[in-house]
Amino acid sequence: MESDRVRIEREEGLAWLVLNRPGQRNALDLEMVGALHGALAELEQDRGLRCLLVRGEGEHFAAGADIAELKRRDALDSLAGINSRLFRRLELFPTPTIAVVQGMALGGGCELALACDLRVVAESAKLGQPEVSLGIIPAAGATQRLPRLIGLGRARELVLTGRLVGADEAVAIGLANRVAPDANLHEAARALALEIAKQGAMATRLAKAALNGAFPGIEQGLAFESQAQALLFESPEKHERMQRFLDRKKPRGEAK
Repeated sequence: MESDRVRIEREEGLAWLVLNRPGQRNALDLEMVGALHGALAELEQDRGLRCLLVRGEGEHFAAGADIAELKRRDALDSLAGINSRLFRRLELFPTPTIAVVQGMALGGGCELALACDLRVVAESAKLGQPEVSLGIIPAAGATQRLPRLIGLGRARELVLTGRLVGADEAVAIGLANRVAPDANLHEAARALALEIAKQGAMATRLAKAALNGAFPGIEQGLAFESQAQALLFESPEKHERMQRFLDRKKPRGEAK
């Protein structure tokens, strides 16, 4: 793993996988996706690992995909499942995983959190799938994992409106497992990880594998997501909406 986009921090039995692009709110670009694959490949070989925690550097977990890069992606990119394959790898990671969410976890950032087994969120956290506002759908697993987690009715509301959810509501609807003050977020997540780490190592791995099989059919659902997104990636509305988003983000005085 050679990239400053991601780093691994280790302690006995635990590891932290850190998204390290704070200046861009840890937006997921292709380099970060590649670095995360590399980090997971390394961590998958750690037989002493009992729990993996995923967090963002700085004030935010991950604000989503890099929109400038996303605007350039076409149908073939969607069919390649760039983010979807990464999140599926995380979902199937052999040991339990915890998303440690502060600030924003939007779009692909929320889907990254959904791919983890558990979510501990800070009081400041905002989670959601606002992709429809950009003329696309959440196509890295949210249409499959979100209904399994919070129920189909609530998932429909969040996906179809793009509404963001605060920490307390996230816990109330089952989107998050625990909420903690921002200042104590890492300690709260670490305490949960240690609860898992003290259990039988083989038992927790096999329990996770069994739970992953509780809802069959996700592979077909993920494939449909990619196919639907492929159509949307070529649509004029997607390009128009993403360009408007990028124009709003330009520094004052920068030429359009």
